[in-house]
Amino acid sequence: MTIDYHQLQQQIIRWSDELGFNKTGFSTTDLGEHESRFLNWLDNNFHGEMDYMQRHADLRRNPSDLHSGTVTIISVRMNYLPEQLAEPWSVMQNGSLGYVSRYALGRDYHKLMRKRLQKLAARIQQEIGEFGYRAFVDSAPVLEKALAEQAGLGWIGKHSNLLSRDAGSWFFLGELYTDLPLPAAADKPDAANHCGNCTSCIEICPTQAIIAPYVVDARRCISYLTIELRGSIPLELRPLIGNRIYGCDDCQLVCPWNKFLQHTIETDFQARHGLDQANLCHLLAWSEAEFLDKTAGSAIRRIGHDCWRRNIAVAMGNAPPSADIIAALNQARVHSSGMVQEHIDWALQRQASTAPLS
Repeated sequence: MTIDYHQLQQQIIRWSDELGFNKTGFSTTDLGEHESRFLNWLDNNFHGEMDYMQRHADLRRNPSDLHSGTVTIISVRMNYLPEQLAEPWSVMQNGSLGYVSRYALGRDYHKLMRKRLQKLAARIQQEIGEFGYRAFVDSAPVLEKALAEQAGLGWIGKHSNLLSRDAGSWFFLGELYTDLPLPAAADKPDAANHCGNCTSCIEICPTQAIIAPYVVDARRCISYLTIELRGSIPLELRPLIGNRIYGCDDCQLVCPWNKFLQHTIETDFQARHGLDQANLCHLLAWSEAEFLDKTAGSAIRRIGHDCWRRNIAVAMGNAPPSADIIAALNQARVHSSGMVQEHIDWALQRQASTAPLS
């Protein structure tokens, strides 16, 4: 069977669109300058306690080693921001509420997108027969943003997120590693950098984690501190976290390119359990069973109940003085782990040292 790979590529784009992906691109396994940038980032220990970044560095640098025989990588993106959500800044300015990064409000994107990529692979097989492939959605040592840029899906901005002129940055990325010799676009205008002199993302970062354009020190990043870090949050960074209890969106919220964002039509990405503007006292009161139940199928579940309560305690310590918050913290302290107790004690001290209770 003779395969017209140019025609197949156009069919893949159409099938991908039918499966709900918002843009599709193709690249070789060459990472270009991103390989050296990644190695420099590791050498500076900017990955913090994310040991897996260092442990699997070679696989990230060499996509063909991750899946033998890989020739072409199909990169896709999927919009995730629902249209009907509580306004982010108003949530962050209300100390009684907890702010959850908008990507984590609904169903875990990993499973949803991976299933769609498997369906895409099945459709390709239906057309041409068996071929070698493997689907990834932030689930293996993959430099997904670098590959997406190489595929022409956008450019990596100064905040290290992928940006698109027609969709901003509120989207997920996924990859299908294949052994198919599909054409990779030589001209990729969407990958051209359009950040210009803008430094809004650098200036807005609450913890100044973007230490230089395109360089993020994860050890200072609120997403790392509230999601990846499993132990105690550094004392000097706690006041800067505000009420962000899972991730941080500030750099995206101020990015001028997000005026072109495309809202998702995926019902699975709609906010669950009112987490787009949830009360901190209510969230802290969740038992572990409630946490597991309410975060079933959510990306939030991976941090575990202890880290969830740790993050909420920090947010409460940053809140305006409140008798309700103090009572909730004292009640939660009784049956908490040592790590959570330490953050609750910090929060109680902060509450006691501020203005008189209202």
